[in-house]
Formats: sequence, structure tokens, C-alpha cells
Amino acid sequence: MANLATTYMGLNIKSPLVIGSSGFTNSIEYIERLAKMGAGAIILKSLFEEQIMHETSFVLKQDTSANLYPEAEDYIRNYTQQNSVQQYLELIKEAKEKVDIPVIASINCNSASEWTSFAQSIESAGADGLELNIFVMPSDINRSSNENEQLYFDIVNKVRQQTKLPISVKLSYHFSSLASTLEKLSWTGIKSLTLFNRFFSPDIDINKLDVKPSFIFSTSEDIGTTLRWVALLSNRLRCELSASTGVHNGEGIIKQLLAGAQTVQVASILYKDGIDSVLSMLQTVNKWMDEKGFADIASFRGKLSVDKATNPGAYERVQFMKHFSGIE
Repeated sequence: MANLATTYMGLNIKSPLVIGSSGFTNSIEYIERLAKMGAGAIILKSLFEEQIMHETSFVLKQDTSANLYPEAEDYIRNYTQQNSVQQYLELIKEAKEKVDIPVIASINCNSASEWTSFAQSIESAGADGLELNIFVMPSDINRSSNENEQLYFDIVNKVRQQTKLPISVKLSYHFSSLASTLEKLSWTGIKSLTLFNRFFSPDIDINKLDVKPSFIFSTSEDIGTTLRWVALLSNRLRCELSASTGVHNGEGIIKQLLAGAQTVQVASILYKDGIDSVLSMLQTVNKWMDEKGFADIASFRGKLSVDKATNPGAYERVQFMKHFSGIE
């Protein structure tokens, strides 16, 4: 059987399939089952910056409140009662006792405020690493792109001052110069960049005249955006790349590895097909590697990145030309 071992955030892991932050990673039972199925690492369900600040007696209504919906304060207070910061630290400790794969804490954040000191508690609890899930909606017309992008660097630098844990940054593709920003982030000392996070997408209920959530889960068709950027950047950064969004089967894992990803994160497919899909996805990767004669991931990872592909221009093209030229 092929060797699926690779690294994530500089940590040795037994397979490239990483379980992304989700409801499944908030349960010891599921964490144990996912580890037994061959998951390489587990990213615990994210804590929110606002939750940490509230529970540690910091003021909830700071400048970041402008980004919150009107019911945010009540939501955070109620959510905190059921999912306390202390419970999160206990989850880290218990998970480390139950499984022999890396357990990564995750924080959903949008500022470099006092919450960053909580990284010390995460390290003390025994986490193997810390994921910073950052997204700043570029909707403020009074803020420049440089100001929006600087916030990512401020958060990373503040957290790195608080902990020696390896850090991964999960972010979106909403940047004025994505390649340049990711390259500069890779210089900060982080161990991994995850492309890309999913976030709330609004829809409108025309009958109730109300705003509702839409596109909660990814689909296999969503893989294209991540695939493009992994292929373009995999050999140009000073940190690892982890691919997220749109991976719903073993073929998706293979594609991202061929593009140059070090690891692949999954979450939506677990909700759609159940956690047994982890086993079937890894079996697909194993079978494909055996058929192609690849003994390990290093034998083919990045084989179709922009630096090695026979048609690298396909990753740069953004307009439909030849593909749809005959449908008019």
C-alpha cells in the first residue's frame, strides 16, 4: 500500500487528509472515529474572538462590533454559556489523550486585540498548533486595501508574540493583490496557509422579505478557485499550503496534491455523506497511487503546479475562449 505520510504546519502526519473545523471536531467521539479512519490531523471547531473577549471579561463592543450583525452580543453571550472557553481547553486536553494525531486549535478572528493572549492558554492545554481563521470584509469605503491587508499581519505578529505553537492562517481570496499578500504572509514565520475559508453568504427570502443564509456547504464544483491558486503559488511561498473548499472525494484530494498542496482539508462532505467518507476518500487515493506507481506523496505532489505543468497558461486564463467558443 502507498505511503500517505506528509507534513502539516511542519508536523508529521500519517495522511494528507485534515479534518477542517466543524461540528464534528467539537466532539471527542467523532474525533476518535475520524482519527481511526486515517485522518492526518484534526482542527477543532473554532472559537470566536468575540467569545474569548466576552468570557475573559473584556469589553465586547469594541471597534470590531461594526462587523457584527445586530444580535451578535446576545448570540455570543448565549453561545458562550453552552460552549465556554474553559470547555474548549478541556476539549484540547481530552483530544490529546484520546488520539495520536495532531490536534489543532482554531480561532475565528478579525482584530489584533487582547484576545491574542489566549493563545498561551491553548499552548498550555497541549494543542499541537493554532489556526487563525481570518476574514476582513472589504466593505468599508473609508479603508484602503493596504489598511485591510495590514490587519492580517498585525494579528499574526501579535499571536506569534504570545505562543511558540506553529501557526496556520486560513483566509479568503478577497485581496487586491492576492499572490503578493500571500507571499508576504509566508515570510512572517507562519507554518501554513490554508486556501480558502468559507463564510456566510446571504440570500433573500422574497416571501418573508428577509435575509437568510445560503450556500452553507461547498460543492465539488467549488474546487476550481483553490486549485488555481494552489498550483500558482505552491512553489513560491516560504510555508506549506493546505487546500480547502470543494474537496468532496478522493479525486479532489489527488487534484490538490498534484497542484502542490501539502494537505487537503474537508468538512462539508462529512455533513453530506457522513464521516465514513474519510475512509473511502483515502482508499481512492491509495488505489490511484498504486495504479500510477507512486510509492509516496512526494513522488507526485506538485507535478501539475504552474512550474511543472505542460500547460501552465491554463491556470492564468480567466476568460472563456476556446472552451465555449462553439456554443453561441
